[in-house]
Amino acid sequence: MTEVATDERGRITIPKAVRDRLGERYRLVELRDEVKLLPVPDDPVASLRDASSEAFKRATMEELQETAHERARAQTSDRVR
Repeated sequence: MTEVATDERGRITIPKAVRDRLGERYRLVELRDEVKLLPVPDDPVASLRDASSEAFKRATMEELQETAHERARAQTSDRVR
């Protein structure tokens, strides 16, 4: 864990080693009692594929959209009768 402090203008410097590993862009998430910085990947789809199953990695965008639509239709028909 690295401790950082804000400067006189409220800025935080992220250490170079962290930027080299996680990137230059971050999303600031404000929670009730804390703040988190989440790295924003250069290619969000590639990052999601890297973290997913082999089936997801092989699927095309069209296949993923069709699966999402099928599941949405199934969920809707389960609730509407």
